[in-house]
Amino acid sequence: MADHAPVSPGDPQAKFPLGATVTLEQLEHNPHPILARLRADEPVSWIPALDGWLVTRHDLAVAVMRDSRAFTVDDPRFSTAQVVGPSMLSLEGELHARHRAPFAAPFRPRSVSERFAEAAATDAERLIDGFAAAGTAELRRAFAGPLAASIMAGTLGLEQGEVPDMLTWYDGIVAAVTEITAGGELPARGREAFAALGNRLQATMADESSLLGAAAADSDLSEPQIVSNAAILLFGGIETTEGMIANALVHLLENPDAIDPARHESKVLDDVIEESLRLEPAAAVVDRYATTDANLAQASVKRGDLVRVSITAANRDPAVFAEPDAFDPARPRPRSHLAFAQGPHVCLGVHLARLEARTGLATLLDRLPNLRPDPDRPARIKGLVFRKPPVLQAKWDPP
Repeated sequence: MADHAPVSPGDPQAKFPLGATVTLEQLEHNPHPILARLRADEPVSWIPALDGWLVTRHDLAVAVMRDSRAFTVDDPRFSTAQVVGPSMLSLEGELHARHRAPFAAPFRPRSVSERFAEAAATDAERLIDGFAAAGTAELRRAFAGPLAASIMAGTLGLEQGEVPDMLTWYDGIVAAVTEITAGGELPARGREAFAALGNRLQATMADESSLLGAAAADSDLSEPQIVSNAAILLFGGIETTEGMIANALVHLLENPDAIDPARHESKVLDDVIEESLRLEPAAAVVDRYATTDANLAQASVKRGDLVRVSITAANRDPAVFAEPDAFDPARPRPRSHLAFAQGPHVCLGVHLARLEARTGLATLLDRLPNLRPDPDRPARIKGLVFRKPPVLQAKWDPP
C-alpha cells in the first residue's frame, strides 16, 4: 500500500503533450475523440487534470486490472473507503477474499434467477403501470433508477416502503465520495447517512435467511464489516445498474431499427445490452495505485501514482473491436468488453445487473408501442466517472 503522495513524472508537458491538454470537461461531456487520440499516441498518459495516469488501450487496461500486486485499490486515498470503511472494493489478497466470499453465492447465475427474476418482472410492470397511459415519461427517474433501487432494497432485506429512506442514505454516501474525490473532507452528511444505513441494516442481520444474515452467520466478518460491504453492494446495485439500463435505452432510441428485433428475440435484446455496455459502460473508469515503480507502455509509473483505467477507451480499442464507434448488436464476441472490469475486482453483481436490464427493457418494449425519443428533449450520456443521461425523455403510443 502506498504511504506517500503520488509522484508526477518530470516534464509532463514534453513527455505527454496530448495528456497535458486534456480537460475534465472533455472527459465528462464528450470523451471519445480525445480518448481515441490518447489511445493511438499516448496509451498511458500523464493527465494533469486527473493528477494521475490514464490507461486507454485494451490490453494495458486488462493488464493493470489483473495485476493487483502492482496496481492496488488498497490505498488511503481511495475515496469510497474513506466513507464506508474497508470492504471488498478497497482490499486486496486474503482480506479481499474474506470480505467478498460471504456475498458471492447469492450473486451466482442460478441464485440470481431464483431470488430476483420474479421480483424484477413484478417491479418493472408496477413501475410502467404508473406512466404507461401518459404516452411520455422521463425513463431514467421513472423507471431505470426506481427499478434498480427496488431490487437493492429487497436484496438488503428492506421493505419497499423504505426505498425513499434508502435512497436518502445512498445520496448522502455518493455525495460524500464525490466531495472527497474532488479534494474535500468527509462531510457530516456522509457520516450521518452511513451511520443511519448501518443502524437499519443491523436489524436485517438477525434473519439468517436474508443475504446479510447469512453473511453474518457464515463468516467471521464483524457487523461493521458486513455493513461496509452492504454499502458497496448498494452503491453498485443502484448507480451502475441504473446507468446500464438508461444507456441501453438511449442506444435503442438512437437506433430504432433495433427496437423490433430486440422486442421479439431475447438473444437480440441481450446483444443490444452488451453492445451498449461496450459503447458506454456505466462505470467509465476504475482507479488503482502503483505499489512499485513500473514501466507501462512508454510511461515510467512511480510508486504511489494514481493509475486510472479508462474502461470507456478500452471498450473502443480498434485493435479489439472493428469500427469501434458504431452501434452493432451483431458484433462477434459480444461480451468481450470490459464494462464489469476484470481481475479480482470483477463486478460481483454482474449477473443481477444483466437480469435487471434484460427484464426491464423487455417489459418496456412490450408495454410501450412505438417507443421513440422526445425530439424536444434529446438524451445525452455524460459523466466523468459514472456515465448516464441526466434526462431520458421518451414517447410512445398510449393504450
